[in-house]
Amino acid sequence: MIVVFILLFFFINNESVKNIKFIKIAGENVRVELALNKKTQERGLSGVKNLEEDSGMLFVFDHPAQYPFWMKDMNFPIDIIWIDENSKVVYIKKDAQPKSYPAVFSPDRDSKYVLEVVAGFSDKYNIKIGDKVESYFLK
Repeated sequence: MIVVFILLFFFINNESVKNIKFIKIAGENVRVELALNKKTQERGLSGVKNLEEDSGMLFVFDHPAQYPFWMKDMNFPIDIIWIDENSKVVYIKKDAQPKSYPAVFSPDRDSKYVLEVVAGFSDKYNIKIGDKVESYFLK
């Protein structure tokens, strides 16, 4: 019965399942939903009620640039981690608060990926600039 439910869930949510991957940062596995297109990137985590500590959203951009982020319609604070094309952390905005909107956060270096995780994640796992992010799909 459980197997049938899992298979049914998989087929119903096939598109969203395709956009779930895992990355490793500071030795920690993080389940990430991929934001691959303009629509999902603009929405981001806006409106989401909460986020598990071991999960996040990974924004994958077509080319390296200085991508700004804001906290529009956010319900909880997050850490925002910018990652370059070599899969290294280039900037971290810790504890970005929903009330900070319309402030914009942006690094002074180019990135190709941006990871949003719960606030405190960066401190808990001692994530710092230069740390390597591991995944078979980051290229």
